[in-house]
Amino acid sequence: MGVAWWAWAVLAGVLALAEMGVPGAYLMWIALGAALTSIIDAAFGLSLEGQLGTFAAASALSCIAGYFVYRRLQPRHRGEPPLNEPHRALLGARGTVCEAFVNGRGKIRLGDSVWLAAGPDLAEGTPVVVSGIRGTRLAVDRLGAKPAPDPATPAPSDQE
Repeated sequence: MGVAWWAWAVLAGVLALAEMGVPGAYLMWIALGAALTSIIDAAFGLSLEGQLGTFAAASALSCIAGYFVYRRLQPRHRGEPPLNEPHRALLGARGTVCEAFVNGRGKIRLGDSVWLAAGPDLAEGTPVVVSGIRGTRLAVDRLGAKPAPDPATPAPSDQE
């Protein structure tokens, strides 16, 4: 004989209450596993090994189900840059040259910030668009001009 079925129900309640006091949202799925163990034990009178196996399996399955529930509930923010890559938000940003480009290097103003930039030689005041990021410099093109091909990307072959 294992643990009484009502002990699993009490454990489920305690875990569900603890969920409200701890960060994250994982204890409720383990509480669901304990509740399912309580129901199955009450119906079939499991041994201790059966109860522990049922608890482990039910908790694992409910945690996996919880992953898919949260994945579906969280909205996807397509306009936000990926986590830990906030500089990608600058791609496509429009600014103006605030220090003329000489030998492909100069400075541009984006909003209230000035950035080091690389691109074709441009006069001060020329509108530009950010086309890439290379190290600590923004790669820019004249606004309205076709973007220059990236030298790191091979050109497409016409022999296909």
